Amino acid sequence: MYYDEFFPFYAAYADPLLYERENIQEKEFALMKSWYPESVRRLQERVEQECQLLDYEGSRIYDEYPDRWMLRRMCRDIRETEENTMEAQMVSSGKLEELIEVLLYQEISRRRCRRRRCRGY
Repeated sequence: MYYDEFFPFYAAYADPLLYERENIQEKEFALMKSWYPESVRRLQERVEQECQLLDYEGSRIYDEYPDRWMLRRMCRDIRETEENTMEAQMVSSGKLEELIEVLLYQEISRRRCRRRRCRGY
């Protein structure tokens, strides 16, 4: 078999900085999370716990189109457990549920991206 163009052997290897960029991104995310207010930080930890329970091969959060009803159910469960411990800082339970929803969707998106190895190139 004859190749017209030379293909260097090192071009076949994966990018050596691939995982280093992912570590940098995780450190950046941890830094931003450290600046969250205390009440939001507790919510974020609870959301991470719920996502950790669903972080397995074949989980519903890794479906191509996750079930919106299932996600809203998760938000409502988190709200019900955290509503008792939250101070009077939150304006209403509607705002609290919206905040939980945003945190949950962002965490699921981050986990899905990490699972599929989403990169910016």
